[in-house]
Amino acid sequence: MPLEQITNRVIEIAKQAGQFIRQERLSFSSAKVEYKGLNDMVSYVDKTAEEMIVAGLEKILPEAGFITEEQTKNKIADRYNWIIDPLDGTTNFIHGLPVFSVSIALQEYGELVSGVVYEINQDECFYAWKGAPAYLNGQEIKVSNCPTINNSLIATGFPYYDFTKQPQYIELFTYLMKNCHGLRRLGSAAVDLAYTAAGRFDSYYEYNLNAWDAAAGIVIVKQAGGHVVNFSGGDEVLETRELLATNGKMTEEMLSAIAQYFK
Repeated sequence: MPLEQITNRVIEIAKQAGQFIRQERLSFSSAKVEYKGLNDMVSYVDKTAEEMIVAGLEKILPEAGFITEEQTKNKIADRYNWIIDPLDGTTNFIHGLPVFSVSIALQEYGELVSGVVYEINQDECFYAWKGAPAYLNGQEIKVSNCPTINNSLIATGFPYYDFTKQPQYIELFTYLMKNCHGLRRLGSAAVDLAYTAAGRFDSYYEYNLNAWDAAAGIVIVKQAGGHVVNFSGGDEVLETRELLATNGKMTEEMLSAIAQYFK
């Protein structure tokens, strides 16, 4: 099945899950929250949405494996593997802050080849597949043309359970705060990446991410003309759990800042 056709079917599944999440938010109670670890929350909404997504994806590629946040199904296949975050921004969802999304990516022989990020509250679906442009609700999107940190709006994510690198992170954060137009922390890595692809952010960086947080957004940024590397400038982003996404023009300057302050 062609990647375009696969991606279009994934968009339908992501939107169906998003509709369920949006509806549940109307009556959601914090009493229904469970804790997987320090500040790492989950609810029946995450789990049910993931079950819906897995069931839909199994119909597209029955032979594919799955890497899922909520462990609905985790089995690695030889050729195809889906990487799923059913609700990226769970903390936002629980507190009623309207920035959360569905994130679904497809790997083929270890290469990310398709990605869909559906931002539920704005009804914005970002998507891309290998060999084609990136899109937002059917319209082609591209990364920004911002040339330097001084003129940029940058997104990041805050560590919420592993604080071993917090001092270095704060030093880098302080430098960027003083030298860019502004720093934003939305609380959904998938949305941060999608917004970078659409040119809303000029760069985004974060560490300690999981594969399901970033996989779909990585595809979209790359197909929109951007760069996605780890903090050393390498391609091993999911493996190192370090991610820098830029419009391509700011990559070297951002890497230089990271190397200076985040050691």
